Amino acid sequence: MKTVIFDFGNVVAFFDHWKTLNRLTHLTDMPAKEMFDTVYVGQLEDDFESGKINDREFLDHVIQLCRLKCDRDFLAKSIADIFEPNPEVCDLIDRLHGKVRLVLGSNTNPVHAAHFVTQFEPILSRFDGIVMSHQVGARKPRPEFFAACHRHAGGRPDESVFIDDLPANIAGAEAFGFRSIVYRAGDDLAGKLRALGVAL
Repeated sequence: MKTVIFDFGNVVAFFDHWKTLNRLTHLTDMPAKEMFDTVYVGQLEDDFESGKINDREFLDHVIQLCRLKCDRDFLAKSIADIFEPNPEVCDLIDRLHGKVRLVLGSNTNPVHAAHFVTQFEPILSRFDGIVMSHQVGARKPRPEFFAACHRHAGGRPDESVFIDDLPANIAGAEAFGFRSIVYRAGDDLAGKLRALGVAL
């Protein structure tokens, strides 16, 4: 294996959208669960993470749809700050640095990305390439997303292993030709990588 491609959310870092919702509940008459379904389930998030709408458009949609009494800046800050590092995986990335190519492959949007690229700069600096869905115009599990990752990985697809927490994304990666690992917190990820031939 020449390249390891890591998902960001719930692999390199844990995230919790309810942190956002808890910051907003006092600013609307809409219940938090309804806000969650409105923002994070369906076409709006897909369009935002696919780069079909920009951050201003997304924030305006959320303010209107969720009947929020706040401005864009407050909403953006409330949305952005939801990440905590996963020490196990961050330590593993440090160990892999310099031994294989490292690529980050994330379904994300410009509001989240602007925050986490600063928050996680020390660990993201270890990566040889970073692929973000809103920049390449496609989310996992679309093949266009994996093609963008492969451009950073080089070699043959079967010389790369793709790590993600969602089985649907793993299925897409395998259809593209990558080897793959479904990640769960507490897994022996290093052992699974060694089993696939990754030098550690």
